[in-house]
Amino acid sequence: MAPQPKYLSGDQSAIDEFINKFDIFLFDCDGVLWSGDHLFPGTVETLELLRSKGKKIVFVTNNSTKSRADYQKKLSSMGIPSEIDEIFASAYSSAIYISRIMKLPAPKNKVYVIGEAGIETELRSEGVEFVGGTDPAFRRDITPEDYTKMADGSMLDENVGIVLAGLDFHINYLKLSIGYQYLARGAKFLATNTDSTLPSNHTFFPGAGSISIPLINMTGQHPIALGKPSQAMMDSIEGKFQFDRKTACMIGDRLDTDIRFGLEGKLGGTLAVLTGVSKKAEWEVEGANVVPAYYVDKLSDLKG
Repeated sequence: MAPQPKYLSGDQSAIDEFINKFDIFLFDCDGVLWSGDHLFPGTVETLELLRSKGKKIVFVTNNSTKSRADYQKKLSSMGIPSEIDEIFASAYSSAIYISRIMKLPAPKNKVYVIGEAGIETELRSEGVEFVGGTDPAFRRDITPEDYTKMADGSMLDENVGIVLAGLDFHINYLKLSIGYQYLARGAKFLATNTDSTLPSNHTFFPGAGSISIPLINMTGQHPIALGKPSQAMMDSIEGKFQFDRKTACMIGDRLDTDIRFGLEGKLGGTLAVLTGVSKKAEWEVEGANVVPAYYVDKLSDLKG
């Protein structure tokens, strides 16, 4: 059984030691800084404290519905200053992977998107062509004619070589059916992330991972995931900032994504906050293999 994490809340000496140990802090957003549009009290002051001590801050989020520019606007609206290069969202990670790592030969490198505008923005920034996404033509009920056109291929784009599934607030039977047809014809299966839930407004809603499940069940394939805990995202962050992983700490609310991301990335530390998805009982069970090094009740406990 992995060693139990150190509890920092209320222990100023332990908090000071923790902060001094690291040079860079990677922050999950939903469930750590805020829940939906509710900013957790003390978040701004905590981030300001870390910056005042010369700490580097990077915002790492699996929510693919927003682009980095969108996230910067949200951070700013909540009083949190940031640079766009400090923000790594799964939509951006996916666009980088498709354009710079996969490099499928044209013209059969177009992407069929199941997701929102954030994915589209980041694909455009990398010059990646796509169909689907927020196109109104896909936001409707399926018709008998659609079945026929999908079956004979006339409804499909012959140049689609990738199906990218993210969080989609307008998911429907038509979108899933088209996605399946592309996968059945050999398209590569990617997911922005595989989070089962999305924390918002003090409760939970279906996450991007829930969107992919029907396609997984239909094809028997599991997508390559490009958000946390994928190390493709960690590698891009490290490449950008050139930091020593031993002096970095991942702060998050989910064991299966945030904390695993830090552990598999061999960071110097991981800190769990209890304002989001995962609870203490999950790492206290016998045989738990994803255990943070530290935990606090809420992020603002770090400011003492």
